[in-house]
Amino acid sequence: MSSGCAGGLSVTLCRDPRQFAALEESWNRLFRGCPTATPFQSHAWLHSWWLSYGKDGRLRIVLVRRGEELVGVAALMLAHRPMPLLVPLGGSISDYFDVLVAAEYADQVLPALARGLHRAARGAVVDLREVRPGAAAEQLVRQWPGVSSVLADSTCMELPTLPFDELVKRMPASGAQRVRAKLRKTDAAGIEEHEVAEQEVPRAVRTLLRLHEKQWRGRGVTPEHLRPRFAEHLTRATRRMVRTGESRLTEFRLDGKVVAANVTLLSSGLSGGYLYGADPDLRTRKVDVATLLLRYEAGRALAEGRPVVSFLRGNEPYKNHWRPETVVNRRILLATAALAPLLRVHESQVTGRERAVDVLRETLPAARDWRARLNELRVR
Repeated sequence: MSSGCAGGLSVTLCRDPRQFAALEESWNRLFRGCPTATPFQSHAWLHSWWLSYGKDGRLRIVLVRRGEELVGVAALMLAHRPMPLLVPLGGSISDYFDVLVAAEYADQVLPALARGLHRAARGAVVDLREVRPGAAAEQLVRQWPGVSSVLADSTCMELPTLPFDELVKRMPASGAQRVRAKLRKTDAAGIEEHEVAEQEVPRAVRTLLRLHEKQWRGRGVTPEHLRPRFAEHLTRATRRMVRTGESRLTEFRLDGKVVAANVTLLSSGLSGGYLYGADPDLRTRKVDVATLLLRYEAGRALAEGRPVVSFLRGNEPYKNHWRPETVVNRRILLATAALAPLLRVHESQVTGRERAVDVLRETLPAARDWRARLNELRVR
């Protein structure tokens, strides 16, 4: 599909996975120039996800070009449940969605993306989940020629990038004292950090996932994290992103043995701790793994000039100890005027499911892993 040229821009719809693969170089240039982009909009993450999770005939990527230069992208796919929907590539294992927009042409690119998306959505509702506040995708609502609705989505936790001691001072005095005591025990244990090189990634991801399963055994692990397709995607995406500086995989070793590992995803605007695994035996040594990881990642983010350290989705109690800023993602629904009734039906289904989740939270307060339950309840 092409909507021709307007204002020197051309808009096309990519349905061919081979064309998607070939966009890597131009996509990466655009990604690095987008201040609102998160690591989940990188070509490495999304193309790897498509290889593991995509379905034939479903690819729908709106592309905006200025001459030969790629200046706008909305990476979507067609879904058929519970109704025809255009949904973001990356699915439920991606914490943020955004469109990519070249900053210097934003005033032209955003209307062009909206037009292209409107054409692609003639028979489907556009359901954009996990739009981070301030994302370029929020501007699509203002440009949209049809009907729209904006709902709340997942809660994320973020910290400003500060020296670690400053982060500790944000805590209540008693909590800060406990953290310093834990770190003294951690340092006394002699744990060493090792940043994994690209060629080491496959072995390191296997180790991380083994530790992750062991850490959560009997406590409600997210089922997708144990599936082969997830391991395949995480290995492939992390390897490419380590190569391009969009990811970091760090191992923490004790007496030469890997006892914890962490994948961090990176963009110009944030450092996000995506997935970690830790040997439960560390508890017997009084090692607080969450504090260990945060100290390391906060230090790296400070050195690299990334303004935010994100815990990504979820409001687990251990995150709240640090007094993070709560950021609520948006869920943006868009449809042509002709499909307005379908959008309202979908909106009512979404809000009904969210109410059901709230009831579960109230009636099952002892549940430890709400992300697993949310992923089962939500249609992504």
